Amino acid sequence: MPSAPPPSIASGASIATVVVAAGRGHRLGLELPKQYAPCGPRPLLATTLMALHAARPDAALLVVIHPDDAPLYIKTIAALPSAVAASLLPPASGGATRQASVARGLEALVGRSPDIVLIHDAARPFPDAGLIARAIDAGVTHAAAAPGIPLADTIVAIDAANALTATPPRAHLRATQTPQSFRFPLILAAHRRAAALGIADLTDDAAVARAAGHAVHIFEGQKDNFKVTTSDDFARAGARLAPSLDDIRVGQGFDVHALAQGDHVWLCGLRIAHDKALTGHSDADVALHALADAIYGALGDGDIGAHFPPSDERWRGAASSLFLEHAAERVRARGGTIAHCDITLVCEAPKIGPHREAMRARVAQVLGLDI
Repeated sequence: MPSAPPPSIASGASIATVVVAAGRGHRLGLELPKQYAPCGPRPLLATTLMALHAARPDAALLVVIHPDDAPLYIKTIAALPSAVAASLLPPASGGATRQASVARGLEALVGRSPDIVLIHDAARPFPDAGLIARAIDAGVTHAAAAPGIPLADTIVAIDAANALTATPPRAHLRATQTPQSFRFPLILAAHRRAAALGIADLTDDAAVARAAGHAVHIFEGQKDNFKVTTSDDFARAGARLAPSLDDIRVGQGFDVHALAQGDHVWLCGLRIAHDKALTGHSDADVALHALADAIYGALGDGDIGAHFPPSDERWRGAASSLFLEHAAERVRARGGTIAHCDITLVCEAPKIGPHREAMRARVAQVLGLDI
């Protein structure tokens, strides 16, 4: 029987997710390690981090990267929506094997000491909220758990001459996935034990826990939570992330704010010095308001006022990037992708040209798009 979770875990677990992204991905033959290669509208790692954050926004995310990949990692996270970037802890430097990389990620969490840690492969970009919820519940209840899916094909064992030697019954077999879920002290101690004993060839963390004598519970996995390993996998993931040509929608937004005395305006998420200010309940960023309304319009989902009413004091002075992030999340929640956006500003002052590229970069960051 699994041990009962301590009251602090049962009442509301603190969650951290270690994302293993230190591999080289040579089998794909790409110029970049696969986790940084564009797959659909953004790098594979960015898609994975956005999916994990959407499923559990309060969880801290710690990415384990190869020591040579720091510039690629910095470029990747710079394009993430700010809410996702805010959930990231400083990255850990990976080791020579996946097992060593996970151990370093766990050690980096010691000061935070979460109740539950999820360990996930960066090359699995499609975990959904149901899978993450099941993983956390299983970790709380069983202390060590991994997702598994039933096998559709008959599995056989063969010898050195490729002769069939056994046919294990499928009913007792599962293909395991990530995220795998553990009480943090348990898996940290298990990894430390494996390192101390020189056990270095374990391929997942369930095996590390089991080597330390812990029972590992297998919970329901997610069929389309596949790992991008081959070029066919990469193409499959890219096709899933590409905008569907069967359902292309276009929205148009328009917004006007009055000018008043002030010393700056907010435009496209930038604070620009000016002798006037735009009036409004929030920061009055007319450009981001128009873009958010265009996205809501494409969804048939009202406008900013419906989601963030000016009568609500929570939004007084709020950054308009929050509204745009919300609109983008509504698209992703419906399985959609924002492929393109365009903003027209009509004003004589301040001059827009000197700020244009910074504006483009900020909008791309808020939406999680490649510039």
